[in-house]
Amino acid sequence: MAAQQQRDPRGVSARAVILGSVLIFANVYWIIKVEGIWHRGHPTAISLMWNVVFSLLVLIVVNALLRRLSPRWALTQGEFVTIYVLLAIASALAGHDTLQLGIPSLTFGWWFATDANRWEPLFWKHLPSWLTVGSTKLQREEVLPAFHEGDPSRLDWEHLRYFVEPTAWWCGFILALGLVLVCICVLVRRQWTEHEKLGYPIVQIPLAITEKGGAAPIWRNRLLWMGFAAAALLDIVNGLHVLYPKVPEIIVRHDRPERWIQTGPWGPPWNAMGDIWIPLYPFIIALGFFLPLDLSFSIWFFYLFRKFQQVLASAYPIRGLQYLPYVNEQSFGAWIAYFGYAIWMGRRYFADLVKRAVSGRLETDASGELVSHRVAFLGMGAGMLFIGYFCLKAGMSLAVIIPFFAFFFLLSTAISRMRAELGPPAHEMAGGMNSGELIIDFTGPKALGTNNLVMFAMFYWFTGRGYRSTPMPHQLEAFKMAEVAGVDSKRLGWVMALGFLLGGFASYMWAIYMSFQVGDNGMTMHNWGEWNQLAARVQDVSGPSYDRMGFMGFGILLSVLMMFMRTRYMWWPFHPAGYALCMNFGIEYFWTCILIAWLVKLAILRWGGYKPYHKLIPFMIGVVLGEYCVGAFWSVMSIVLGKPMYDFCPG
Repeated sequence: MAAQQQRDPRGVSARAVILGSVLIFANVYWIIKVEGIWHRGHPTAISLMWNVVFSLLVLIVVNALLRRLSPRWALTQGEFVTIYVLLAIASALAGHDTLQLGIPSLTFGWWFATDANRWEPLFWKHLPSWLTVGSTKLQREEVLPAFHEGDPSRLDWEHLRYFVEPTAWWCGFILALGLVLVCICVLVRRQWTEHEKLGYPIVQIPLAITEKGGAAPIWRNRLLWMGFAAAALLDIVNGLHVLYPKVPEIIVRHDRPERWIQTGPWGPPWNAMGDIWIPLYPFIIALGFFLPLDLSFSIWFFYLFRKFQQVLASAYPIRGLQYLPYVNEQSFGAWIAYFGYAIWMGRRYFADLVKRAVSGRLETDASGELVSHRVAFLGMGAGMLFIGYFCLKAGMSLAVIIPFFAFFFLLSTAISRMRAELGPPAHEMAGGMNSGELIIDFTGPKALGTNNLVMFAMFYWFTGRGYRSTPMPHQLEAFKMAEVAGVDSKRLGWVMALGFLLGGFASYMWAIYMSFQVGDNGMTMHNWGEWNQLAARVQDVSGPSYDRMGFMGFGILLSVLMMFMRTRYMWWPFHPAGYALCMNFGIEYFWTCILIAWLVKLAILRWGGYKPYHKLIPFMIGVVLGEYCVGAFWSVMSIVLGKPMYDFCPG
């Protein structure tokens, strides 16, 4: 949608960095308040985060005025890209599946311990005092009540000082993690972007609307404004319904009974599939329009395939296989296979890269890259040294640290590849898809020891719940945006580092501040699962789960078969990425939206061809922007009015 431009010397300008930094604090406050405290809105649950796009839209309007009044002050596309990257990375860190889970863990294990759950004798002595707040009686009696019950009068240095050391350590860890992830991006970027020419669908809308500093040709397209108006009208009506219930509501949300098929009355085995949601989010239908047909088909097909497996497992149970159909394990295997597929596609490039790294013959030329490949390997090493020291200091064993982070980086790379190649609207994996679960499957919890299990819970925020807001895809997409907008990628590296630093700090700052204001909240609610699971694991004496490993292997084999068939037969409709996404919880929020998008796109291409398809693209962009604009407006109004408003986005 956006053509390659000449290099923009002002791309990473001081004003863009300052403006982006200010917007980080505003956006993180917005995310923590609405998404974290109230459990509403969920901008970070979507690949193209609507809070970031809305921020761009506001700046585009302001920029249009600047071009008329004082053109030299108008922002360029490169500066918009700089701001987008800062906001995307910071928002990812503040997200629903990241630090909104990590920050409550500062105190959770201490505060919620009771005689009934026996957390104190089970793992209190293994909680690192330098990473948590509550290790002393004073902290538990003076600080934690104010934090969890809400007492603004104690929002002072006397109580906040206990959060300084843990926050500093976690922010350092976040920077090291970001360094390793961006170095991986440097190593894969050339193969995926220049050799395989992946499309990076997620960033095409931000690039299109910021072209020529926001004076993009697409803004003059009538179809865009038709789509914008239709989507905006829907959200205006539904927003007014919240304020004035007599206004009729157009129900599109997945969590409304009107959008459920309840299978409970059907009886066994059909009720094993659980309730089926029928969501109709217009902006997700529009985003699904950009997906390749085989992926959109595979998403809704494998969602139904999972439901079919659940029915089959209920109808024909097998002794000794209590977790049939082991959908989480199938998903594990599928993601591992998808990572292998990404490496296999660039096997010559990556083999040569490793060979030159081992022999010490890596080039030092960094033209077109953030840093040279030599520096990227050194950066990965430096980041992992700090992470290793951090983990060893926390009590983890080296034999666990290595596979734990290896799988996290594998999964982050696979998600980034899927985003770059296919651009799914979201990629939630909320059924126990994490490094700790994988290791426990192979060893059993008893063999790991309590120290390792405790850190699995403390690390749940980046490898645990859902991965919708995992930061690495945004880093990789930043390189693509820089290439298109002509931004100096070397300077963009400092922008990413700043995004990690400010995003992490702002998340801790606002979350701690709001917790003292309101007490336990939506973020706290989402931490019960991991800590109850920790208590269960500490007492679990079981060994390796061979049944789980077997179904993981099944997921790998089935994915490899699909990859093989895709390379041999053009008609093969099943995409392994759809299998990886749908064997775990998360697709429920939007599977019918993808089905509708698939039907519309298939019909247009079959009976009209590519010309009407391309003509309809601006309309779909308009639908996305219309919902993002009005939906974000209602979210901002919820902060102004101090109460939740219409929520247009699933999460």
